[in-house]
Amino acid sequence: MTESEYREEDFLQLSGLQHFAFCRRQWALIHVEQQWAENVLTAKGNLFHEKVHDGYSSEKRKDIIISRGMPIHSRTLGISGECDVVEFVRRDTADMGITLPGREGLYVVRPVEYKRGRSKLTDEDRVQLAAQVMCLEEMFLTEIPEACLFYGETRRREHVEITEELKSQCRKLLQEMHQLYARGYTPMVKKTKKCGACSLKEICLPKLEKRKKVTAYISEYMEEEI
Repeated sequence: MTESEYREEDFLQLSGLQHFAFCRRQWALIHVEQQWAENVLTAKGNLFHEKVHDGYSSEKRKDIIISRGMPIHSRTLGISGECDVVEFVRRDTADMGITLPGREGLYVVRPVEYKRGRSKLTDEDRVQLAAQVMCLEEMFLTEIPEACLFYGETRRREHVEITEELKSQCRKLLQEMHQLYARGYTPMVKKTKKCGACSLKEICLPKLEKRKKVTAYISEYMEEEI
C-alpha cells in the first residue's frame, strides 16, 4: 500500500458522493450522524433499484456480458460500493479493452447507473457515475471514456463522457468528504430550494437557519431575569 492509498477501514460509501454533491449537510446527517428518514421519493428510488438487481448476478446477451450489483472499490479514492449494472461489451477491433477469464476477444467496460427520476442540470448523478468509473479503471487497469445513466421516468439512457474535469471534481469532493468524516463534522444549515424535496428536512430543520446565536439568547435571558 502506498502513502496515497486509504486503508480499507477508512473507506467511505460511494453512494454518499451523490448526497454530498447534493447537500453536504444531508450527507453528514446520514453518514456521520447515522440519521435517515424515508419520504415518497426515497421509497420509490429504493423500489426502482430493487427491480434492477437483487444481489450480485451476471448474464450474457449476444456480445454483452451484464453484471448486476458488482462490488467495487478504490484504494486511491478511499471508497467502496456497488454498481447497479456493469456491461462488458466485446469489441474485437477496439484499441483498448480487457480480457475476461474463459472468454475470447477484448471487452470494453461500461457501468450503467439507474436513477428513479429524469436527467438533471446539476452534476451529482454524473459525479457519482465518474466515481464508479474510477473504481473500475483501478480494479481492471483499463480506461473507461464513457458510462451511462438510465432514468426511470424517461426510460432513456444518458451517455456521459467521463472527462478529466469530471474526475477532478469527483476527487475534490471525496477529499472534502474524508476531511469532514475524520472530524465528525456536520455543516450548518444553508436553506435552498432543494430542502423541500429532502427526506431529512424534519431532522435537518432548515427553518431554524436564522435562529439566534446562543450568546444573544443568553444575553436576552439575563436581561429578562434582571
